[in-house]
Amino acid sequence: MFLSAAVRSAVSQTARHVRSLHQSAARAGAGGIFVHRDTPDNNPDIPFEFTEENKKRIEAIISMYPHGHKQAATIPVLDLAQRQHGWLPISVMNKVAEVLEIPPMRVYEVATFYTMFLRQPVGKYFIQICTTTPCMLCNSDSILEALQNKLGIKVGETTPDKMFTLIEVECLGACVNAPMIQINDNYYEDLTPKDIEDIIDELKAGRVPPPGPRNGRFSCEPAGGLTSLTEPPTGPGFGVRPDL
Repeated sequence: MFLSAAVRSAVSQTARHVRSLHQSAARAGAGGIFVHRDTPDNNPDIPFEFTEENKKRIEAIISMYPHGHKQAATIPVLDLAQRQHGWLPISVMNKVAEVLEIPPMRVYEVATFYTMFLRQPVGKYFIQICTTTPCMLCNSDSILEALQNKLGIKVGETTPDKMFTLIEVECLGACVNAPMIQINDNYYEDLTPKDIEDIIDELKAGRVPPPGPRNGRFSCEPAGGLTSLTEPPTGPGFGVRPDL
């Protein structure tokens, strides 16, 4: 179909102002491609062993499942391995398979499916910024811009000192506290660009800022204060019929 030069120009300008949908795939910067390729820091010959403390934790995890069903512990044991090593090279995944007495492919299948598992190295502080619709409507773009400016990196990159890795992700489940980010295991919510400055400065100084909302509200209570359930419950059983 023929389009006039004016129409083509308008479409081009509109496209430049619309968020690039492929950005959400930046998680692959931490997860990696699905096909393994041996590298000097990621090959089956690199030794890995669980610490004695983690071996005890693995025993406790496996004990929660019926006899003969060790495979059910794949996710928690992979998580434990990642927390010890920082990410999941193939030698670490092979050790998990050995411990659980299952084929390595069963471990690879899990590690490549769940985005919580990282198959490439990340920084000490792994920053995941949510830019899904609720956060976007609450100006997550300004939070992303503040992160990139403060750290001097783009989405999918790690700072030269290996302290920070930044990726863009889909919904992290804290929509009512948008915009928000996850740093390692902590959520930081109701953010402004100034909050990003403060959080990064704290982390650089070796301190972990208190997680949660940054605007003073408790958890996910209404930002303007409670409008209902403002008084203690009354009556027997807090409103439950005494004859039931």
